[in-house]
Amino acid sequence: MMRRTGTECAGPFANLWKRARWNMITSTSNQRVKRIVQLNRKAGERKKEGAFVAEGIKMFLEAPEEYVEEIYISEDFLMFLESQEDGGKRVREKLDEKGYETVSRDVFAKMSDTQAPQGILCVVRQRSYELGDMLKGEKNPLFLVLENLQDPGNLGTILRSGEGAAASGIVMSRDTVDLYNPKVIRATMGSVYRVPFCYVEDLETAVDQMKKAGIEVFAAHLEGEKSYDKCDYRTGSAFLIGNEGNGLTERISLLADVRIKIPMEGKVESLNASVAASLLAFEAARQRRG
Repeated sequence: MMRRTGTECAGPFANLWKRARWNMITSTSNQRVKRIVQLNRKAGERKKEGAFVAEGIKMFLEAPEEYVEEIYISEDFLMFLESQEDGGKRVREKLDEKGYETVSRDVFAKMSDTQAPQGILCVVRQRSYELGDMLKGEKNPLFLVLENLQDPGNLGTILRSGEGAAASGIVMSRDTVDLYNPKVIRATMGSVYRVPFCYVEDLETAVDQMKKAGIEVFAAHLEGEKSYDKCDYRTGSAFLIGNEGNGLTERISLLADVRIKIPMEGKVESLNASVAASLLAFEAARQRRG
């Protein structure tokens, strides 16, 4: 049970405090707590349940309400809400509407995947997209196609940049890092809720499907024939981005209509995968604005 010094919270927080006091989860052995831990740690568990954990105030507020399954807040988070000038109105309204479970400080630390937990997380139902449907979405689509990316931060950043550059979707080889990994989710900063994406069993088949749909395919490659800023991306376009250490496999890079390179000065040989993908996506966005 939570205890505070001084007067208990009144006004809009009275109901929150009352519920927190009498229904708080205080044991890390609780089955619901164990479930959150497993969803954070195991991709197989996330796939089996069709759900993932989104942690932090921003991720909670931006999560589509119809996809939110459970919400957990810590005892400290209630104190944080009380300290806000506006009373954390948006957060409180969503908590009241969706319902929530309160957990002790130690329990939330066990559930959290971060070193400095904000005190709120939610379980969100996964979405499902198909490449065929993504190809039908727009007249001149823009896709980022990822082969075997392994760094969660890179994948999350690419989703975020993709949204900023108005990408139509992200297509990933099956051996790319799990998009619902907690580190990926955090790096998307909410874009995971809005950018279509799919994993494909055979990337070669997927690229061929895009080409048949009239999309020109560009491979980011160290041996590119053209500088990335000398190509036209105003019609349907897709950028192939390879593994952080090895780049694109020869098999996939040969599928491109054009190999492009990003000219660099100094002794730098290549860019981080997410930086390269972002640069290409925003060049396409720049051309399309013009």
